[in-house]
Amino acid sequence: LPEALEKWPVGLMEKLLPRHMQIIYDINWRFLQQLRGKYGDDWERISRMSIIEEAYGEKHVRMAYLGVVCSHTVNGVAAIHSDIIKNTIFKDFYALWPEKFQNKTNGVTQRRWLAFCNPPLRKLISKTLGNEDWITDLYKVQELRKHANDPQFQAEWQAAKRAAKLRAVSMIERLCGVKVSPDAMFDVQVKRIHEYKRQLLNVLGIVHRYNTIKAMTPEQRKQVVPRVCIIGGKAAPGYDIAKRIIKLVCAVGDKVNNDPDVGDLLKLVFVPDYNVSSAETLIPASELSQHISTAGTEASGTSNMKFAMNGSLILGTLDGATVEIVEEIGAENAFIFGAKTPEVPELRAQRPNYQPDQRFTNVINAIRGGQFGWNDYLEPILHNITVGGDYYLVANDFVPYLEAQEKVDEAYKDQSRWNKMSIMSTAGSGKFSTDRTISNYAKDIWKVEPCKVPMPVDA
Repeated sequence: LPEALEKWPVGLMEKLLPRHMQIIYDINWRFLQQLRGKYGDDWERISRMSIIEEAYGEKHVRMAYLGVVCSHTVNGVAAIHSDIIKNTIFKDFYALWPEKFQNKTNGVTQRRWLAFCNPPLRKLISKTLGNEDWITDLYKVQELRKHANDPQFQAEWQAAKRAAKLRAVSMIERLCGVKVSPDAMFDVQVKRIHEYKRQLLNVLGIVHRYNTIKAMTPEQRKQVVPRVCIIGGKAAPGYDIAKRIIKLVCAVGDKVNNDPDVGDLLKLVFVPDYNVSSAETLIPASELSQHISTAGTEASGTSNMKFAMNGSLILGTLDGATVEIVEEIGAENAFIFGAKTPEVPELRAQRPNYQPDQRFTNVINAIRGGQFGWNDYLEPILHNITVGGDYYLVANDFVPYLEAQEKVDEAYKDQSRWNKMSIMSTAGSGKFSTDRTISNYAKDIWKVEPCKVPMPVDA
């Protein structure tokens, strides 16, 4: 994303950090001499790779290029991310120094994100495996696969999840003032608010679900899977559209949560001041977690790992580390939809002639028509995904998203199947521990050996 490729004005740096700028000029001169030695007078390539960008009479320091030139190793944080940087933004550098580039998929610590924050599940896993060795070697949870079809184990697994949901019910009422039912499916998307993460796709899907329920007969509503939709995250202070998306979530929630026709069939809450403490309650309680970024935009993501570790099924696109999570837990244990990374550029090019599905248009018209109020304030969001180009392909992925949600509902009605999928999700999460990640960094990049902690000598 553009914000990850910072360019600093040379004039500003010369004024504030003159010695630093001298050093950067020297590094760049030496680097350009190296390029000339290899490529001769290929000035187009040399200009493309220079740390100092000169365009339209302005000079900028390409900070990412400075990092690549000065580092002995460059790594992406998920396999797809590593491939993207080698084939796009650092393509020329990869051609020059292929040995510099590696992949190190991120991880999270199971000690906090499972053992500490989910005591009922920790107790069940330890009892089933016969020890707590998995807390320091997460690959050992693979043994849970043997129990995935056991009705007794599934019942205990479901009880652990319900205990976590009851904790979340109390927190939601305290923070949001909304009473939700622990009998409903807990559908969670918590992460930084950004257009590429597509909280907007989620809330548009909720509007569609709400209006579909409203149009049903009482008999039809008996077949609806009740949902508690939970969205949380913070927007950067100057990110106007992100703040408007938060307002849309809250406006839709206000309408839905106070509609007696819908009742407990659908609730939507926005968790304020989302932080680690609230995550430690919401993640264990989640049954479905959404990781729905436009393919090719998420470097890795780590909340996907936390949710999978706690038996929350993933509804997602093949982006970031979700690709590898699906490989580990099995595609049959996740709900994957949407455009794939190689397809995205072509879809963007075709966007001016794209005709959205009528269901998408109906949702846009409902918001624009004031169904949830604030239509003037929300218009810039709608403009961006209609005549504004829809850079993150919300309209393109809307129908596949709805179809994936239908598969979620179908699976949830079969609780035995759902519990098995949940168990398999946790059982396949061994790769996504920071223990593995740090070990890989130590071995392949830092070149350091493990140091065993000396044990005290008995008195």
